Order: sequence, then C-alpha cells, then structure tokens
Amino acid sequence: MDLQHWLWLIAPEETLSVAGLILLLVAAWGGDRASRLISILCVAALTAAAFLVAPALCSGAAGAGTEAFYGQYRADAFASFAKLLIYGAAGVTLIVAPAFFDRVKAMRAEFPLLVLFAALGMGLMVSATDLLTLYIGLELNSLSAYVLAAFLRSDERSAEAGLKYFVLGALASGILLFGMSLVYGFTGTTSFAGIRGVLGGEMGMGALFGVIFMLSGLAFKIAAAPFHMWTPDVYEGAPTPVTMFFATAPKVAAMALTMRVAMEAFGAQAAAWQQIVIFAALLSIVIGALGAIGQANIKRLMAYSSINNVGFILIGLATVTAAGASAMLVYLAIYVATTLAGFVAILLLRDENGAPVEAIADLSGLSRTRPWLALALAAVMFSLAGIPPLFGFWAKFVVFQAAVEADLIALAAIGIAASVIGAFYYIKIVKIMYFDDAADVVKGTGDWAHTAILALTTLAISPLGYLLTRWIGGLADSAAAALFLAA
Repeated sequence: MDLQHWLWLIAPEETLSVAGLILLLVAAWGGDRASRLISILCVAALTAAAFLVAPALCSGAAGAGTEAFYGQYRADAFASFAKLLIYGAAGVTLIVAPAFFDRVKAMRAEFPLLVLFAALGMGLMVSATDLLTLYIGLELNSLSAYVLAAFLRSDERSAEAGLKYFVLGALASGILLFGMSLVYGFTGTTSFAGIRGVLGGEMGMGALFGVIFMLSGLAFKIAAAPFHMWTPDVYEGAPTPVTMFFATAPKVAAMALTMRVAMEAFGAQAAAWQQIVIFAALLSIVIGALGAIGQANIKRLMAYSSINNVGFILIGLATVTAAGASAMLVYLAIYVATTLAGFVAILLLRDENGAPVEAIADLSGLSRTRPWLALALAAVMFSLAGIPPLFGFWAKFVVFQAAVEADLIALAAIGIAASVIGAFYYIKIVKIMYFDDAADVVKGTGDWAHTAILALTTLAISPLGYLLTRWIGGLADSAAAALFLAA
C-alpha cells in the first residue's frame, strides 16, 4: 500500500488533529470569549470525521485493504462502528456543556479542545492493531480526561475527582504497560497479528501473566469490577457534562479496544482469558446492582449502573463468537443513547437558582411538577433496567441470546437473575418521581438544545427504537465480521 492510501485511511484522525491545532491558536488569541465558537467548530470537526468513517461501516470494510503503516492501524468496519458512537457522544457533550459551565462562570476555551483531543485518542484506540498505537491512543485520551475531571477549579469535589482519576489511572496505565512489556518480551513482537501467531501454540507462564496484566489494565478503563473503585467518586465529583462524556465515549473506546485485543491478539488463547472475563462480568453485574441500592445521589447511582451494564456487555465477550461481538456492539449503541438521555435529563434537574439537583430525594413528585422531564427520566430507568417494551430490553436480549448460542447457559441464567436485582434501584427512582409527595425542588428549565437532544434520545430508547433493530443489527454484524476476519 502506498502512503496516499494510508493517509486516506487515517483521514478522520487527520481532520481532528488539524482542527484541534488550528482551534488551539483560536483559543490562544480569542481567549474564553471564543469558547462557544470553538465548541461549534469542534462539533463540525467531529461531524466531518463521522462522515469520513461512515462509508467503511456501510461497506463492511475489512481485510488487508484497511491496514495502514505496516499493520499498526486498521480502519475497518469494526473501528468505524465504535468511532461513530464516540464522535456522536463527544458532539452531544459539546452541545450541552456550555449552558452548564456558563451558569457557574467556568466555561473556558480549552474544554471543547480537550474533548476533541480525547476523541482523537479514542479513535486511535479502536483502530490500533499494535501495542504502540494502542498506548499512544490510550494516553492521549487519558491525559485529556484527567484535566476534564478536575475542570471546575474552584469545586473541591471536581478537584478530588480529578486527583483520584489521575492517581488510579496512572496505576492502571502502569499495569497495562507492564503487561505489554511481558507480552512483547515473550512473543518478540508488538503487532496483534504477530502476538496471535506466537501464542498459537502452548502459552508459557510469562506470556500468561502478560495477558492477565493487560486485561487488568483494560478492565480499569471500562470500569469493570474489581477495578471499578474510581467510578462512583469520579462520576459524582466531575462536572455533569464531563460525567456524561466519561459514561459514553471512553466506555465505547475502551470496550472496543478490549474486544480487539482479546479477539485479535489473544484470540488463539481464548481459553486462557475466558474465565477471567466471565468472573469480571458476573462481579460487575452484582457489585453494580448491590452498590446502587443505597445511593442517595443520582450521579453515583448512574456510576454503579455503568458498572452493572459493563458486566452485561462482557457476557458477549465471554462467548468468543462473532454473534457475541455483534451483541456487544448493539448493547453499546443502545447504552450510549440511554446514557445520553439520562445525563441530559440530570442536567435539566435544577432548582430555582439554577443550582444542580442531584439528591434522589429531591425528585419526589417530579411527575406532578415537571411531567415531561419525569417521563423521560422514567424511560431511561426502565431502559437501563431492561424492562420491555423499552429498547434497553433488546440490548440485554441479544447478549443473553449470544451466550445461550455459545452454550454458556449458566452464565446467561445468572445474568438474567442478577438483572432482576438491578431493576430494583431503577424502579425505585420511578416510584419516587410518581408516587411520593412532591418536593417541588426542581424548577429550572432547559434551552432548546437540551430539550431537542432529550426528546430525540428518549424516542430512540422508546418502543419506537425497535424499528432500528434490523438496521443496527446489520451494522453490528458487519463490524463483528470485520473483527473476526482480522482475527
């Protein structure tokens, strides 16, 4: 392949890089007064990048023609599926964030740029087919995320969230890097294809430890138990738009990266890591469900909900099949839409002074004071619980179906039973909004952007979402096929 073809394959990353560098100069000259303009231009850059990756997904791009730079980068349908979710979540974050930061007089020009560079790093993560590319993308995303978590400089909770995220994130990166060094030392290559070839025979103890360390580092990035400890504190302390961003785009990127590493690099030794994934899946489901029950803060509850949902997604990975990978992608798409709807609704929970309302008790009787907002929030909770006819039911259904088809019937049964426990705290929120006496705390109103995004995402997770099942399923099948063709 020639250089021109390679540059065309990385056009989305080039677009984001050039846009980011130019907008850095705009931020330097215009200062914080140019923050809204920079936000709009960053959304435009993300939209352009999305248009550039969409053809690869629609055509089911796979094989050697999607590789660039001697196999270090792959722009296949699998990467395109993940990138569209990442760019969409980042764009929504940039649309809703200015109103939040303007109320606390903390909107700065660097916020949209940090989101843009984080999206750039995540794009590299999902296209990485080499340990070096993987680490570059991961750290580009992580460095932006550490600053975003502590973005409210005068807020102690935000500073604490940023510090915890930095310390634990650095620890996880060290674990991941140590695992990569072991894998390289015992295989002699950093290429996923090369690692798979060397590990095709009997795997030594040193290589096994490398695999375990790498999966442990990635488990931190997806907030899977037992590496979930940072999630509740960071979700609660970070500014709400940042929490929304953390719960969607980086989750997709880290999960897609985990899928590619497991299937492509370690696919020949699936038996060595399958039990680890099953353990992490079940532990995440149980800890996420039980941990959320006693929460009094809506953002902390969403953090445990995120841990719980990661467990269900990992069930698809445990199947080690194309059907399981497709189910994971379908789940991620529905989860992103549901989470965006949930956090936009949380952003609209404000008192008469415009201060955020995060206490669950303050949602009492919300259906009588803000009926449409309560309806949207109820739809989010039922969808996250997987209760039909909400679209979240379909996400869990396809994952459990893949597990049954892979003869993991016991895992599917335990997952279904545990999902009943998780439904308790989701239904509790609905009960508080519809059956408790009105607290009449939520009085704030949202702008047209918040209302439009909430309406669109709520419709997407409503029963109308089932009209998209064939379309989303077809794209997910195409993306999963590209992943397994590479493997």
